[in-house]
Amino acid sequence: MDYTCIPDLEAHVDRVVAQARRPTEHVQGRALYTDDHVKVLAFPFEAGQALDEHTAPHPAALHFLRGEADVTLGPDAVDARAGTWIHMPPGLPHSIRARTDTVMLLLVFLSRDPDSDG
Repeated sequence: MDYTCIPDLEAHVDRVVAQARRPTEHVQGRALYTDDHVKVLAFPFEAGQALDEHTAPHPAALHFLRGEADVTLGPDAVDARAGTWIHMPPGLPHSIRARTDTVMLLLVFLSRDPDSDG
């Protein structure tokens, strides 16, 4: 059976971000894992950087590994910090603005097998 194991997620994220880092004023996700059902991206934010309000066609989860950020979820504001985990349904307007240097994982759930029990 195939599986993926990352024994030190934070160190792995640091390596992926460092390898792909190039000067930019835009926040860009770095792919950590992709298959037919999920895409996992690391988003490094510098203090003050933001992803403006947008929506996505798939359910997704945000997992904050480091830093502090202001997150909007529809009309609600969330104070996100290391350890914050958020699940979002498709179509929910959301935005993220880093107050400090921040690293966030984005998990995009691409599909689900309708015949599965989960």
